[in-house]
Amino acid sequence: MAKKTIQRLMPDHSKIKEQKALKIFGSLLHDANLWHLNRRSARGAFAVGLFFAFIPVPFQMVLAAALAIPLRVNLPLSIALVWLTNPLTMPPIFYGAYLVGVAVLGHEQQPFQFEASWQWLTESISTIGPAFIVGCLVCATVSSIVGYFGIDYLWRRSVNKAWAERSKK
Repeated sequence: MAKKTIQRLMPDHSKIKEQKALKIFGSLLHDANLWHLNRRSARGAFAVGLFFAFIPVPFQMVLAAALAIPLRVNLPLSIALVWLTNPLTMPPIFYGAYLVGVAVLGHEQQPFQFEASWQWLTESISTIGPAFIVGCLVCATVSSIVGYFGIDYLWRRSVNKAWAERSKK
């Protein structure tokens, strides 16, 4: 059940191979293990994808691919999970990461109002930047661990359920 659901939601691997940003990996993309979906590759892909989803840098997909390739985890799933943070979800997710950073560092929450300007960015790095970066790293690590073990658990549960149904027949 889990495998079929994940396969249905995953992007087509031929479309991923055609991405211009991933051309830098060249023939490394032809490794069959990067496209195979099993429990090991799925849990690793969830860990990689969820980690980079919370890292506030451009080219998150390239970073996820760069880690998925040497770890030999499912590449399409790793890349797809990065899109957890998309233009619609980024503001609440990154604000939540900022609040986590404030709590971890024990700082007081700084009032701020976002402006799309270079001046605002340079000024806010010194005020809210440390809490934001620490919060993003904490959220990335926690979501990666929860994703890894959560998918492992769901996959095992799905297999055990399928075996139980077969033994009843």
